[in-house]
Amino acid sequence: MNPLILLVVVASHGLAQPQGPEATVGALYEVISGPAGQKRDWDKFRSLFVEDAKMRVVVKRQGGPHELRTLTLDDYVNRSGPMLEQRGFFEKQIAAKVERYDGLVHLFSTYEARSKADDEKPMDRGINSIQLVQIGDTWKIVSIVWQAESSGVPVPTTYLPKAGG
Repeated sequence: MNPLILLVVVASHGLAQPQGPEATVGALYEVISGPAGQKRDWDKFRSLFVEDAKMRVVVKRQGGPHELRTLTLDDYVNRSGPMLEQRGFFEKQIAAKVERYDGLVHLFSTYEARSKADDEKPMDRGINSIQLVQIGDTWKIVSIVWQAESSGVPVPTTYLPKAGG
């Protein structure tokens, strides 16, 4: 294809949308990840979600009850964005379990997070529970609920990569 035509086609569609729910989740990890000093594309981040999407984090206190904190997309960008950009942050999916019914997907995405892409050990690991819906020919995130691994509450082996694969 002529590169000029390709440029016009991409520009006319605005932000290119990933194809398939797994691609949408991959784009999410890609947009929040980057080295210290790198600006994140928050418009692309927002484009991966439905307009009123929510992000929630389950916090487990040692010996205490679970707490649930809810964030709008703007809350996440305003609270976490500066830290991600200043310190560097790389989050990647290491395993996934996908349940699908027609235009509805629930994806349990086991993640590892590092400050630098080549850090030997992750600083964090946990599960992102991601709900997506198909709207037209795109997949949008409706909500994310995540919980980081904590002392005495490791990620179950069911949600970890299989040995040798």
